[in-house]
Amino acid sequence: QLQLVESGGGLVQPGGSLRLSCAATGFTLDAYAIGWFRQAPGKEREGVSCISRSSLRNYADSVKGRFTISRDNAKNTVYLQMNSLKPEDTAVYYCAADSGLARGCPSYAMDYWGKGTLVTVSS
Repeated sequence: QLQLVESGGGLVQPGGSLRLSCAATGFTLDAYAIGWFRQAPGKEREGVSCISRSSLRNYADSVKGRFTISRDNAKNTVYLQMNSLKPEDTAVYYCAADSGLARGCPSYAMDYWGKGTLVTVSS
């Protein structure tokens, strides 16, 4: 069964850090571009970060300098390190995998999606 599973979400104070993980079962992530997306209550889903097969990275302007995406192919896992968290980062975070050639992980191109992990930034 092909599956993506996110973990690492939780409650954190403003200025704190979390590391999200996206683990794959049934397929190897190194054959895919992996994107992180988020959806806050009452808002549309937005792209947060993307890492290509060759580990090229891009980030939404709202998280540049605070979030870092990385991949560990040996563990078949992609990470999102989130530092200096703000209340506006509160959302359900999803990872997704793209087997095609689209640049920057547009959501329409993603083949597989995880079920999400909730991040709440609050004092």
